[in-house]
Amino acid sequence: IVSFKQRSDCVLVSSTRVTPSVQPHPQPIRNMSTSRTTEDSCELDLVYVTERIIAVSFPSTANEENFRSNLREVAQMLKSKHGGNYLLFNLSERRPDITKLHAKVLEFGWPDLHTPALEKICSVCKAMDTWLNADPHNVVVLHNKGNRGRIGVVIAAYMHYSNISASADQALDRFAMKRFYEDKIVPIGQPSQRRYVHYFSGLLSGSIKMNNKPLFLHHVIMHGIPNFESKGGCRPFLRIYQAMQPVYTSGIYNVQGDSQTSICITIEPGLLLKGDILLKCYHKKFRSPARDVIFRVQFHTCAIHDLGVVFGKEDLDDAFKDDRFPEYGKVEFVFSYGPEKIQGMEHLENGPSVSVDYNTSDPLIRWDSYDNFNGHRDDGMEGGNKLHMNDQSPGGLSGGLADQHPPDIHWPSQSQ
Repeated sequence: IVSFKQRSDCVLVSSTRVTPSVQPHPQPIRNMSTSRTTEDSCELDLVYVTERIIAVSFPSTANEENFRSNLREVAQMLKSKHGGNYLLFNLSERRPDITKLHAKVLEFGWPDLHTPALEKICSVCKAMDTWLNADPHNVVVLHNKGNRGRIGVVIAAYMHYSNISASADQALDRFAMKRFYEDKIVPIGQPSQRRYVHYFSGLLSGSIKMNNKPLFLHHVIMHGIPNFESKGGCRPFLRIYQAMQPVYTSGIYNVQGDSQTSICITIEPGLLLKGDILLKCYHKKFRSPARDVIFRVQFHTCAIHDLGVVFGKEDLDDAFKDDRFPEYGKVEFVFSYGPEKIQGMEHLENGPSVSVDYNTSDPLIRWDSYDNFNGHRDDGMEGGNKLHMNDQSPGGLSGGLADQHPPDIHWPSQSQ
C-alpha cells in the first residue's frame, strides 16, 4: 500500500468486506480513504468502492504542488497493484499530467457541481461495462477534482446500468455502490445530479416514457422572493443553456422584498427547448459589478410530460441550502407545444413595482461561466496514450453511441 502525503489532521483508514457467517480474518486492504472533519479538508480521497471500481477524488482547493505529487503517487500505486489492467475515467477538466501519468485515459469531464448530459451518462456506463467485461483483472478508476458529486453520478448510474444483466454474485458490488453513494455522495450532491440519476434509472427500467415532442418555454415564475439585498428582495436575471450553449438571456428584474409574493419572467415568442437544459438564475448586485447565483436547475426535455413543471426549494441547485431562498419558495415553468403566446395567462403579469432593465449588453450579464471549461488546459498528448470515445482501444472499447446503448432502449441525444 502506498503512503500518501496528508495533512496532520488526516488519518488513513481501511475497511474490508466480510462475508456473512464467516469470521473475520486478515485480508489485504481493499478500501483506502482519507477521513475528514469537513469537506475538502484533505488533499486526497481514494476508495475501493468495489474490488474493481476505484474512486480517486481531490478537493477543488487542493494545493497545486501537493495535487501533482499525489497524482504521481496514485499512479505509482495503481501501476504496482494493477499493472496495465486499469482504465482511468477523468470526470474533471482535462490535464496533460493525468494523461502522461496513465497509459489509458478516457475524458468524460463536465463542470463541477453540475450533472453531465444524459447521453454522456450512458456513454460512461457502457465504457465501464465494456472494460470490466473484457478481462476479469480489469479495474476502473474514476478520477475527479472538485465536489465528489461527479463520482456519485457515475457510481449511481452504473449501479442501475449493471443491474440490467447482473448476475447474483454481483449483488455485493451493487450493495457496495449503493452504500458508497448514500454515505459519501448524497450529503454533498446537488438536486440536479440526483434528478439525472433518476432519469437514467427510469429510462433503463421503462418507468419513464420518452417525450419526443418539442417544448416551448413561455414563463418562469419564482414563487417567494429571495432576499439578496440588505433591505430584502433581489434583482434576478436568467441565463438558459441547451447542451451547455447559451440560448437565452433575460432582462434584469428589480424586485422589492415586500412588494411581491412572486415574480414572472415571460419569454415571447416561446423558446424552443430540446435535450439537456440548464437554467441559471442570477442576482445582479446593486451598486456592485458582481452577480450571485440564486438557483440552478438542470432537466432533460425527454422526461418532461406536463406543460407545467414545479421545482421546490429542495429541487434547486445552490438554493436548496441557501437561507436567502425562502423555505416555501419554488420555481414554476410553463411550457406549450408551440411558440405562440399562451392565452389566458394575464394573471401572471408582474405588478407596477417591478421594473425591468433590458440592457443585457452588460458584460456581467453576458459573461458565460462555461465558455472556457477545458479551454485553458493543453490536452494534446504525445505518444498516443489518450483514448477517445470513438477510437478503438484495449478490451474492445469503442465509442459509437449506437454500440453503447443497452438493447431495445432508444436513448435521447443532444439533437433530440
